[in-house]
Amino acid sequence: MSQSATSKAAQLSCFANPTDIIQLGGGITNVNLKVTDGDSQYVVRLGADIPEHGVLRWNELALSRAAEAAGISPAVHHHEPGILVLEFIEADTFTESDVRHPGNLSRVIDLIRTAHTSLAAHLMSPVLAFWPFQVNRTYITRLRADGSTHARHLPAILSDLEALEAATGPVTMAIGHNDMLAANILDDGSRLWLIDWEYGGFNTPLFDLAGMAGNNGLSEDQERTALEQYFGTPADQHWRPYQAMKCASLMRETLWSMTSEIHSDLDFDYAAYTAENMDRLTAALQDFRNA
Repeated sequence: MSQSATSKAAQLSCFANPTDIIQLGGGITNVNLKVTDGDSQYVVRLGADIPEHGVLRWNELALSRAAEAAGISPAVHHHEPGILVLEFIEADTFTESDVRHPGNLSRVIDLIRTAHTSLAAHLMSPVLAFWPFQVNRTYITRLRADGSTHARHLPAILSDLEALEAATGPVTMAIGHNDMLAANILDDGSRLWLIDWEYGGFNTPLFDLAGMAGNNGLSEDQERTALEQYFGTPADQHWRPYQAMKCASLMRETLWSMTSEIHSDLDFDYAAYTAENMDRLTAALQDFRNA
């Protein structure tokens, strides 16, 4: 952890006597610190806007406040440019195997549905849309312009993207989280919390469901169960557009990582993360084509 990050957290006006400032693991976009102030504990998220990823902190703040009001995210304690301070939740961070566990999966689906159905009522300002196909096109355009070492893969990815968008068809919009990694789900022993709203915005509910499945290695039976629980209808009614959105989600994660290889200064092995997600995307595309 850099001294500058510690100093920034220690000097925030929202703290009376900050102590025990430690870096939290898991962040691959921001620096996250845990700070004790008297009898309370907080998470300090340090991160400016990230134009190459479409991250705008005013949008994250608006959605974090709405998620707090909906009762699914920690309280916002303080904010200023490049800094967001949240209440610290004493909880376990989910792993991919935790998401897949039969006892947890239905809880995660309920959490996603709650987010989709409750946040809009608590928004105090407009927020962004997150249309994954345009997000992915933007990544492809930037990667070409930046001379990415993965440029040879981009024409095929773009061709697949167009086929996926056509297969998705018309959609219903909701406020989505749009980054359904296991690390963004916390379990305090009695309830689940959904954190990190930097990619949040209007999207089809299928994207969060597909992202949850693709990022956490759900089996097809689990995917079908998740769709049936969420929609209350047979999974076949949504299966084709869901498969397309699953590929789009994994494509976004792959392109995100390719972009981070170029632009991020954080100490994280983005090349390995790109390879991991490319493998997942290849497998999902094969399933989509063979369906």
